[in-house]
Amino acid sequence: MVTITQFVYVTPGKEEIFQQFESLVLPLIPQYNGKLLLRLRTSPEQLIQGELEAPYEVHLVSFESEADLAAYMSDQTREQNLYLKEESILKVMTVKQ
Repeated sequence: MVTITQFVYVTPGKEEIFQQFESLVLPLIPQYNGKLLLRLRTSPEQLIQGELEAPYEVHLVSFESEADLAAYMSDQTREQNLYLKEESILKVMTVKQ
């Protein structure tokens, strides 16, 4: 089992582009033995304490194996739409277990 936690920071004003990317790629996860365990949208007001700014979203995703994750990452639909991610995301912090 592989679990990925992502803290996604979206460029201000690019939220709709990010949502378009997500609508195309998140439905692909189950095809690769994956599960979207959590997709949480945050706001700066929810941050209680810390040195980091609040991310736009937090994702928790699991895959049955590294091979399943690699297959998802190289999915043709995902790869064809990476330009939407690149245009909309300021940065992503990823924790892999």
